[in-house]
Amino acid sequence: MSDDTENQDVTETLSSDDADADAAVAESQEVNYAEIEGDEPPKQKEEREYAPGEPMASDVTAIYDIPVQVSAVLGHSKMQVSQLLKLGRGAVVELDRKVGEPIDIYVNNRLVARGEVVVVDDKLGVTMTEIVKSDRN
Repeated sequence: MSDDTENQDVTETLSSDDADADAAVAESQEVNYAEIEGDEPPKQKEEREYAPGEPMASDVTAIYDIPVQVSAVLGHSKMQVSQLLKLGRGAVVELDRKVGEPIDIYVNNRLVARGEVVVVDDKLGVTMTEIVKSDRN
């Protein structure tokens, strides 16, 4: 037998022994969760979509105390500073919206909905009539 043939046989034997050893180590590292009392294998966290009005998971309670700025915009108007300075009590500023048109509702300066102005106990309020979906990049 030549030296090349002997080297090849030794190399093949070592490679197969290494593969067997790696498999044995992998098997020994597997955890049998049924044998561990009270433990179960970790579960994948499921992502779920919630229907409108459906209560969300209890883990969102952590964000309940985060303050947000909500703005209801009746309309816009452009004028020069000189015109603004001439405004006094009782002055009327014409807006770009007509009576009955929905107003824009912003949360943290992002348009999220449209709605209507309502009066509740002598205070103004807003009823949301449409949710605006925005494309998130």
